[in-house]
Amino acid sequence: MKILFYDTKKYDKKSFNNELKEFQEIEIEYLKTDLTPRTAQLAEGFDAVCGFVNSEIGKDTLEILHQKGVRLLLLRCAGFNNVDLETACKLNIRVMRVPGYSPEAVAEHAMALALACNRRLHKAYNKVRENDFSLGGLMGYNFYGKTAGIVGTGKIGAAMCRICYGFGMKVIAYDIYQNEDLKGFVEYVSLDELLSRSDLISLHCPLMDNTYHMINLETIKKMKDNVILINTSRGALVKTKDLIKGIRLHKFSGVGLDVYEEESENVFEDRSDEILEHSVTARLLSFPNVVITSHQGFFTKEALAAIAQTTLENAMSFVHGEKSVNDVNA
Repeated sequence: MKILFYDTKKYDKKSFNNELKEFQEIEIEYLKTDLTPRTAQLAEGFDAVCGFVNSEIGKDTLEILHQKGVRLLLLRCAGFNNVDLETACKLNIRVMRVPGYSPEAVAEHAMALALACNRRLHKAYNKVRENDFSLGGLMGYNFYGKTAGIVGTGKIGAAMCRICYGFGMKVIAYDIYQNEDLKGFVEYVSLDELLSRSDLISLHCPLMDNTYHMINLETIKKMKDNVILINTSRGALVKTKDLIKGIRLHKFSGVGLDVYEEESENVFEDRSDEILEHSVTARLLSFPNVVITSHQGFFTKEALAAIAQTTLENAMSFVHGEKSVNDVNA
């Protein structure tokens, strides 16, 4: 099987090549460019293509892939809202994803952001580098005894629940489906109750029609004053312009983001003053209580190995005509 791998980073190539030793039937060609209608033309002669969460996999892209003979779309991520599944089904292109890869990696990063916001680690780091060891502006509060509100209790959200419980926090959660593994130390409540009770709110849910902009001015007003908000899931769960309004209203003690709405626009890769000036994400960076990282929550050795392993196993399931729990449109 020949796979054309889009949007390749050095770490992608290294992790996949390490796992390829166990998959002799698979051959991969790596491209730095991302998957778009234009670059889909390059898939001539390949059985499958491998894309990421920001790839443009709409109707036009899929029709071109179909014309080139591609029968399998491998997503090396959990999210698939960027894929036109209806078109993929019509064209008989199978779509497979990696629903879970080291959930602890993302959950640990979420807690790292929460701690950085609470204890002002970013400010402390910069002050000390300037030989300023004063404590002004660095006061936080104990997480012990406070309430953590976890929105979404799948594998990553469940891992975050356990971390918060280990800190001695009271853990409440909101999810349509309750996780039986969390019984005994997690209390499920309505979203409104979670917003009103939580000192720390961490988002761990997929991006769907009913979760798009779930954090907006209306829901922000329901939160406690001086709450910490963390998002390591999908940027569009948060309406950024409303988040900025909430920050200006002094609603938040801190905001930690590993994802943001403009990720797919590569706003920070285009460093022009005009682009940055009109970027709401860039405006967020001007607030001293906001910490933004570069979508690195998944970025551990263990997670990269798991992503590569599962993606290649998905490819072999296709080769052998086997169904998989990782099928999106089977």
